[in-house]
Amino acid sequence: MKKKVQILFSAFLIAILAIVSSACGTQSTSTGEQNGTKGANAAGSLAGKRIALVMQMNLGTFSAQYISGVKEEVGKFGGQVTVFASDGDLARMAANVDAAINQKFDAILIDHGTPEALQNGVQKAVSKNIPVVVFDANIKVPGVTVLQQDDQEMARSVLDKLAKDSGGKANIVKIWVAGFAPMERRQVAYEEFMKNNPGIKEVAAFGSATANTALDTQAQMEAVLKKYPNKGDITAVFAAWDEFAKGATRAIEQAGRTEIKVYGIDMSDEDLQMIQNPKGPWVASAAVDPKDIGRVQVRYAYQKLHGDKTPDNVVLKPVLVTREQLPAEKVTTDTLSKHIKDWGSSQQGIVDWMKK
Repeated sequence: MKKKVQILFSAFLIAILAIVSSACGTQSTSTGEQNGTKGANAAGSLAGKRIALVMQMNLGTFSAQYISGVKEEVGKFGGQVTVFASDGDLARMAANVDAAINQKFDAILIDHGTPEALQNGVQKAVSKNIPVVVFDANIKVPGVTVLQQDDQEMARSVLDKLAKDSGGKANIVKIWVAGFAPMERRQVAYEEFMKNNPGIKEVAAFGSATANTALDTQAQMEAVLKKYPNKGDITAVFAAWDEFAKGATRAIEQAGRTEIKVYGIDMSDEDLQMIQNPKGPWVASAAVDPKDIGRVQVRYAYQKLHGDKTPDNVVLKPVLVTREQLPAEKVTTDTLSKHIKDWGSSQQGIVDWMKK
């Protein structure tokens, strides 16, 4: 009898161990499956998000391509973009941020603007748990990621090219405007450059951001050319924005003064065509692919929507594009990477769960 009880007790223990082992095995498998699908499930849950893009100015081909990059990347996540254009009116821009909050957009992207105009609205958005990612505005609100191009490097690279091409001696025109964060950063590099290059003299400076910046710049540049009518009076133009460069280029071409060279910042398909013109004055520009800017900004917004920790500041690396680097056949920003290393291939903002 005793032996029979021992046998039954042993069988009971074996059964219990089998049950426990089976339960543990099932739990382990389930956890593994959850870990393997977590990224995919989370990414799927982000589909259908409504993204607001609030812009200070929607002007020129650079802005058009930037918007294209935003829409392209949001589309990859299955979301929708609504653009709020402010036409340079900062009060309207602030109202557009409020509108995006009140309409309960899932995330807000901001393009340019000033802290004075936007700080309160951005703080309100963050307080309502709406992710905010800013491009080229000095907004300092905890939890907000701010993207900027390396504006000082952009200015340095084209100015160094100007100095090299002119042998360190030149009379230049500066086209620039205050009140924009990227312009202010470019001005810092310009002042440093002028200090370190005594053979280069500034003979004129102007600039204004308007609803027709390129056309207005053209008229202003025409006036400068009349003031300095002789060959050698002006060696080159430093244009701190591609809309400025376009206006200056057209004025120089129409005046037949193509000995004057133009060095710009930013890049679009239209800009490339002007730079590729072998008889044109525009010879170089430093830029980040505007589509890449939009793509990267969207990636950080979706990181926030996913609950990821994101940096406060992201710096986008520029490249210098010169006429001598380009082929004779027409090039666009989509094909420029074949000729310019690092163009249009930024992987910034991509994290593992996005790849899955």
